[in-house]
Amino acid sequence: MTAVAFGVLGPVTAGRDGDPVDLKGPRHRALLARLIAARRRVVPVDRLVADLWEVPPARAVGTLRTFVADLRRALEPERPRRAPARLLVTEGPGYALRAAPGAVDAWRFETAVAEAGDLPADRAAARLTAALGQWRGPAYADFGGEEWARGERSRLTELRLRAVERRAEHLMAAGRAADAVPDLDAHLAEHPWREEAWRLLALALYRTGRQADALAALRRARALLADGLGVDPGPRLRRLEAGILAQDPALDPPAEPAEAAARLWTRATEAYDRTVAAGSRARLESAVGLLRVLALTGGGGLEAAREHRTAAVAAAEETGDADLTARVIGAYDVPAIWTRADDPGAARAIVAAAERTLAALPDDGTTAAARGKLLATVALESRGVRSPRGPEAAAEAERIARRLDDPALLAFALNGAFMQSCATPGQAPRRDAIGAELLALAGRHGLVTYEILGHLIRLQARAAHGDFAAADRHATAADHLAERHERPLVTVFTTWYRALREAATGAPYHQAEAGYRAAAGTLDGAGMPGLAHGLLPLALLGLKLAHGRPPEADLGDDWGPYLPWARPFALLAEGRADRARAALGALPEPPPDLLQEALSCAEAALAVALGDRAAARRTYPRLLPASGQLAGAGSGLLTFGPVDTWLAALDRLR
Repeated sequence: MTAVAFGVLGPVTAGRDGDPVDLKGPRHRALLARLIAARRRVVPVDRLVADLWEVPPARAVGTLRTFVADLRRALEPERPRRAPARLLVTEGPGYALRAAPGAVDAWRFETAVAEAGDLPADRAAARLTAALGQWRGPAYADFGGEEWARGERSRLTELRLRAVERRAEHLMAAGRAADAVPDLDAHLAEHPWREEAWRLLALALYRTGRQADALAALRRARALLADGLGVDPGPRLRRLEAGILAQDPALDPPAEPAEAAARLWTRATEAYDRTVAAGSRARLESAVGLLRVLALTGGGGLEAAREHRTAAVAAAEETGDADLTARVIGAYDVPAIWTRADDPGAARAIVAAAERTLAALPDDGTTAAARGKLLATVALESRGVRSPRGPEAAAEAERIARRLDDPALLAFALNGAFMQSCATPGQAPRRDAIGAELLALAGRHGLVTYEILGHLIRLQARAAHGDFAAADRHATAADHLAERHERPLVTVFTTWYRALREAATGAPYHQAEAGYRAAAGTLDGAGMPGLAHGLLPLALLGLKLAHGRPPEADLGDDWGPYLPWARPFALLAEGRADRARAALGALPEPPPDLLQEALSCAEAALAVALGDRAAARRTYPRLLPASGQLAGAGSGLLTFGPVDTWLAALDRLR
């Protein structure tokens, strides 16, 4: 059903895909407005009759039902005859309009105003500007004299006035006092009794070097309040006037956060260089802490962290101090969501160092926390490798963390458990449980990066089940946290997820392809080669199969580690079935990562196309545990469609 949008910030309107909906007569419009004002609650029939007519006619209830029927046809023209209404519904003693949360401009406005409070000043000002731009006139403009509209009109009007003033505050906080002056002037021309607006105008004028104009504005405010209301200015206006006269430094604009941070960084690093010896072990540990922060910034920072981390571990091992080495290795507890290493060689080196350090540490209970971090590191860095050691290390790290009741260590251990949950397909429920525990743990203990990780893990798990409503909520929450805490790499995963959702929910081929290509653009400079190489061509291969298009594979594309699975498709497209069958038979088992279900479905497609019973018998049991899920969607990035579709095709063949 096409969503209907409603407008009440001005004359009452309804629209679908940008086209207005014909709302019939004035009482039809009044009925719709009354139901919108009820904010999805049921309004009894007798209340509607009293609100629509000053003197109700003899058959008012019957007429009201006719209005409801007319509105239903206008709002849901595609609804089959006799099918229950989904928008304007009958419930109990009356009617309710079950509009979506974002379908009414007033509701979107309220949400934007609330969310602006959590944003940096410049973004908050932009958010409020966009929100205020939704107003087309007074709220419920057609029904200004109606008693039922009075409270909602007053509430929305006051919220709009406060939003104008809050936007001015944010503009000044962002160092844009001059931009706030014109809006405040216009605001006060219509609402001259708002003391807070006069205070903001005077402060904005003062911060732009217009001290005399600021004092003149305060004199105008004093005169208006005295002549119009018979009152003196409030204490905030009086304090501001005294501060301007004294040129109080507290009234100066705040220092730019970036400038303040830069000055602090310079002073702190200079002091560190002066006081901490160049060859000290403290410098080595501090360097790892810096690498951890660098890794979370993405792009060049992630690449630099990856490059220097192995050097830091090697330097720690050279000291012969197992405790120091354990701290250096364990300090890099950077959350990871992708199950393929960006640098497999470096990952193997870190695992080997962690294992040597575990062997060197006394296992007498005094080093439990250090051992837990080393084991979690082994589990994390063994991602995508078929070995019993990874799952063993993850389980032991988790046991230690729970025994010590150490939240940060438990979060790190759960990250390792997540990485090791891909040994077989169909593990989305287990990963969902891990994500849920991470969210609860991180929320209780302020572990923001692990809170983001929890949302991303649950996004993947819900996508695997085709529960895109829940996955959407986790994507939005992850984006919100990433914006607040400067975690730019999160956008890569949420953008790919939204491309996956389009592909999985029936978007036209060209639209879904464009979504995937746009998502691929987020990988440029992201510093994640283990994710980037081969991802786009593999996603497009799954899209072609889902849309019944020829699954051509251009071997000139960057297939990365997925080239062995692309080669049989290319040979098949060239008509070389025998060589394609040989290439299919030579395929290795997909690595135990988030894309093994997708790669297994690629094998299934080849087996069906080639009539290869042996391949079908090999692939069927591997895919079977994922029955009921969307193949590959557990990656949160791409899908090859329902696993059950491929299982049925393989079953017929084998």
